[in-house]
Amino acid sequence: MTKTQRYRTSNPYEGKFGYSRAVRKGPFIFVSGTTSIDIATGKVLHPTSAYDQALKIFSEIIIAIEALGGKKDDVVRVRMFVMDDEDTTSVGQAMSEILGEVAPAATMIVGVRFVSADMKVEIEADAVIL
Repeated sequence: MTKTQRYRTSNPYEGKFGYSRAVRKGPFIFVSGTTSIDIATGKVLHPTSAYDQALKIFSEIIIAIEALGGKKDDVVRVRMFVMDDEDTTSVGQAMSEILGEVAPAATMIVGVRFVSADMKVEIEADAVIL
């Protein structure tokens, strides 16, 4: 049987809702929807900038993947959920800066609401370690 590994942070929503930041099963890593929460304070970072939120989120996603034995180049799929139309370009730019050379499959969904009005973007990712 393949062992399941979990990566957890002190993000208040993980404990409140009972989920892990990322889970690895075999060569597959699944990173939960990630926002720009400061895990020390529980506050949303960069509440006025989807671009800065996205940069922080991609950084947290890579940390989670590395914690489970993967690396940035293992990312194969990204799903981006964006609140406002006007933020799509800046979120896409952040993805390009962080994962452009990896070129994962990607989906961007626009017009969503989040658990906090300060959240402008939430991103999840999948990775495969070969």
